[in-house]
Amino acid sequence: MDQFPPALSHGALKEVFPDVFFVSGSMETVLQGMDWKFSRNMTVVRDGARLIIVNSVRLSDEGMAELDKLGKVTDVVRLGSLHGRDDPYYVDRYGAEYWMMPGMTHETGLRATQTLTAEGPLPISDASVFEFRTTKIPEGILRLDRSRGILIACDALQNWLTPDEYFSESSKELMQKMGFFTPANLGPVWVQAAEPAAEDFAHLKEMPFKHALCGHGDPLTDTAYEDYCATFKRVFGI
Repeated sequence: MDQFPPALSHGALKEVFPDVFFVSGSMETVLQGMDWKFSRNMTVVRDGARLIIVNSVRLSDEGMAELDKLGKVTDVVRLGSLHGRDDPYYVDRYGAEYWMMPGMTHETGLRATQTLTAEGPLPISDASVFEFRTTKIPEGILRLDRSRGILIACDALQNWLTPDEYFSESSKELMQKMGFFTPANLGPVWVQAAEPAAEDFAHLKEMPFKHALCGHGDPLTDTAYEDYCATFKRVFGI
């Protein structure tokens, strides 16, 4: 037996943009004293022969075989403080560089080998990073300079439209009441934990993009900028 959390149920790894792959799977955890089971997403970016994993989701043996056909995993990126369950598995399996936002720590003691900052080197050649400055917990967003701008977010931006097959009934009912199933949403639990201020989102509006791949929910294509700007206006009045 390996020492890492096991793979949970997940779907197929799909190419949603050229050299950008996306997979949804299950997450089981305890939050606020309650058992939760819901879906989460991993994005894999191919940069030449290299693969960069963002918002890791451990795949089954069959899924790992499909991943290995795409290239060589060289880097694992943690954008959100509330994610990271499967990061140690990928770092150990591939001897990958591990990137975290400044101030992040991993509950297992796994240490970053690289820090993800706007000023420093990045694991993807055509990427830039947005760092939330006002939040109580670190969080970042990557922007790929591809397909007119692709954001890769973790919990700050979500796009859950409806519950999917990875939800338990209890989590579905609870999360409906909490407003999770809202297009182009801000993560409700993340907002509670992070307490972001409007100025972060005012700065995010300065970053041009057309699409968003989030840690939770469906890919949002073509209208992501307009849709999230409407959310920022509704929530923060900006």
